Amino acid sequence: MANTIKIYTRKGDDGTTGLYGGGRVPKDSAAPEAYGTVDEAQAALGVARSLAERGGDLDRILIGIERDLWALMAELATEHDKAHKLVDGTSRVTAEMVAALEATIDDVTARFEQPTEFVVPGETQVSAHLDVARTVVRRAERRSMAVVAEGSQVVPYLNRLSDLCWTLARWSEGVSIITKTLPTKEA
Repeated sequence: MANTIKIYTRKGDDGTTGLYGGGRVPKDSAAPEAYGTVDEAQAALGVARSLAERGGDLDRILIGIERDLWALMAELATEHDKAHKLVDGTSRVTAEMVAALEATIDDVTARFEQPTEFVVPGETQVSAHLDVARTVVRRAERRSMAVVAEGSQVVPYLNRLSDLCWTLARWSEGVSIITKTLPTKEA
């Protein structure tokens, strides 16, 4: 019989959660709200990836992002006085990670003609899920503002990630349906 690790610890039954590097905080405090929303974004990206061609460009891009988000969540889950325990690229977001997102946006943008107006989401399942992920990333960005330390790259990373999600959605759908002003009702 194999030894198994139990998924439940019962430590959170009192309404607190453990932080990376030690310490506990209420589950509804700013840090768990921030990294919990990033976790939600990561799951939304996973749904989009599940619909992508395995081994294709979109699959590879999303896997890289999902891995980056572990580092981002670790940084958000670390109290400022324990930040010295963080490791660049593993548990702390770096400027190089932000630059890599920018390079990916530039690369993908060069592959298609971008719409010049707002678009109607939902042209394909992949693009629809990427648009949902984009909105969750934007919420994660807002929630992270209350947690990040000065000089952190978390907010720039999330800002670029939402841009990348939009770019990937438009690229994956091929042709976007643009919004148009609804006709006014004549009296």
